[in-house]
Amino acid sequence: NDSHEAFSAGANLAMLFMYAIEQEWDEIDMMIAHFQETMMKARYSSIPVVTAPHTLALGGGCELNLHSDKVVAAAETYMGLVELGVGLIPAGGGTKEMAVRCSDMYQNGDPELNILQSAFMNIAQAKVSASAQEAMDMGYLKAGRDQIVLNRSRLIAEAKQAAVELAENGYTPPIRRSDIKVQGKAGIALFKAGIKGMRMSNYITDHDALIADKLAYVISGGDLSYAQNVSEKYLLELEREAFLALCGEQKTLERMQGLLSGGKPPRN
Repeated sequence: NDSHEAFSAGANLAMLFMYAIEQEWDEIDMMIAHFQETMMKARYSSIPVVTAPHTLALGGGCELNLHSDKVVAAAETYMGLVELGVGLIPAGGGTKEMAVRCSDMYQNGDPELNILQSAFMNIAQAKVSASAQEAMDMGYLKAGRDQIVLNRSRLIAEAKQAAVELAENGYTPPIRRSDIKVQGKAGIALFKAGIKGMRMSNYITDHDALIADKLAYVISGGDLSYAQNVSEKYLLELEREAFLALCGEQKTLERMQGLLSGGKPPRN
């Protein structure tokens, strides 16, 4: 019975921590670049990729699902981008992907900054869904495309069936994206105001504010003077830069150490 095993509780924090302590920035850069490339290979592979998450799909485990062609999730799936808890931002394509999904939602004419803000808050609060249905509400699963399976013992069979159907319907890989609308300075300003307010009311620490600022910068597509379209490659580079900068922060190292030593990351 594999019901106790997690789908994936995230990336290898111990290895990352070791590199960060030793200040091996090139190693970390390569590690993140490799992880990003792996996610992009999942998205742009010549064959369909179907993921079948259950129980925990956190951090990098969530990012893999974000990049598959279809997610067939057990109803009891606790999914979330939880990197901010250890002083980092999602950098395996997670922040990029939420910017992509927001951009795709803008086309329906919804208020753009509202859509972006809810994606930002889910990541900023390291929010984990209480179910697969909630993961869909949070935008980590796609309504009308992804599937929720109530009977856990049917999960792999259903996922296989989905993969076969995608293949038989004449699968073609998606086209690489360069049409991702980001908000630039307007997005950053909106988030900075919110972050400052939370800091002033002591709802978050200085370090929380620093990490949230980095997240705001990446998910807004950087310091662009007006809203415009960018590529996935551009957003992945922003993600990686922000992640590397945070690895150099003493308080991020303290949070990683707290988690690795079996406790909770300190609220520093």
